[in-house]
Amino acid sequence: MRKMAVLGASMLVGSLLHIGTASAVTVTISCSATGHDLEQCTQGAQAWAKKTGNEVKIVSMPASGQLALYQQLLSAGSSDIDVLQIDVVWPGILAQDLIDLTKYAGNGTAGDFPVYVKNDTVGGRLVAMPWFADAGVMYYRKDLLDKYHVDVPKTWEELTADAKKIQDAERAAGNSKMWGFVWQGKNYEGLTCNALEWVQSYNGGAIVDASGKVTIDNPAAVNALKMARGWVGTISPEGVLNYQEEEARGVFQSGDAVFMRNWPYAWSLANSADSPIKGKVGITTLPMGGANGRHAAVLGGWQLAVSKYSKNPDAAASLVMYLTSEPEQKRRAIEGGYASTIEALYKDKDVRDAIGPFADSLHDNLVNAVARPSSITKTRYNQVSTEFSGAAYAALSGNTDPAASLKDLDDKLHGLSHGGKW
Repeated sequence: MRKMAVLGASMLVGSLLHIGTASAVTVTISCSATGHDLEQCTQGAQAWAKKTGNEVKIVSMPASGQLALYQQLLSAGSSDIDVLQIDVVWPGILAQDLIDLTKYAGNGTAGDFPVYVKNDTVGGRLVAMPWFADAGVMYYRKDLLDKYHVDVPKTWEELTADAKKIQDAERAAGNSKMWGFVWQGKNYEGLTCNALEWVQSYNGGAIVDASGKVTIDNPAAVNALKMARGWVGTISPEGVLNYQEEEARGVFQSGDAVFMRNWPYAWSLANSADSPIKGKVGITTLPMGGANGRHAAVLGGWQLAVSKYSKNPDAAASLVMYLTSEPEQKRRAIEGGYASTIEALYKDKDVRDAIGPFADSLHDNLVNAVARPSSITKTRYNQVSTEFSGAAYAALSGNTDPAASLKDLDDKLHGLSHGGKW
């Protein structure tokens, strides 16, 4: 039965692309097939193989369902994949099946943004290495802010007022499709990210604190959701409650929104040759929750980890350290536009020339980045996130008062936490 389960999982993952030359050790790494990911991952792995004399096999992963595939393979004790590319919220979920990389990393994490190292450390074990970064950012129409003599907003209150002012003026001028602000409001992980940014910006905590205590039922968090509820139907369309990243980008890139919350990937698309708003877009940190609030961007990005079922853990860890090293991250930034997890590279001239004018904004967002509580809640993170996004959605849609919604969420999370013992 176990052998059949492993075989079935392997068939689901996809065919192996064999690269490199014969050598003493073969290491298999999973690489995303999204965009340039497979090409860039393959190039880095090939360089490591050439340098070490080892052999590499690449598993091309599908665009969705990776976590379920990993869980199936790992639960079967499969050694089919040595190095796993994992999302930023998966270290806590998969930690028990990953090796501790501490002895291999040495001081290799010293240059990484601390939030990534903390996120990838579960129970005192470094179960993954940061590979490339992501964080929520605010896009805005430079031309429209200039047209109406509006400064880039520093707080959510300023953004709300500016969005309304420009939206109303543009509609009065004949652009009936203009909206002030688009974001991700559908009930899914994207809403968890957006809502956590609002809550954190008002100093409302991170749902569950570092000790495992549930903290979401507080006045600051309630105020954050009340603010966002006020956007729906005023500066944001009612349909924003069905928006994911691409729906928000579609509206913004069509020229029908003043502000947009999204991830850095949208920058190159907004400035592509066929984009109606090419050259008209600015990027900045997400606003603070009032004068006493803070800038808060939810952490995204991908990590590399080694399966504890690997037959060649030392070689697999060597590949991880090579791919996450500063020289390799610099290459990926220049050739593929990937945001580095190493802070010093944001001052590197070659990197700054490659990733464009959003280098400083992205750096500032990563400095202020907020990790979702996945490392604390471990295997229950998906339940925590689902409950949180559901509570936020209920408040945003007007089905439940924000205060009542968060009180109900608090009760549910306490039931999941077993007194903080996640």
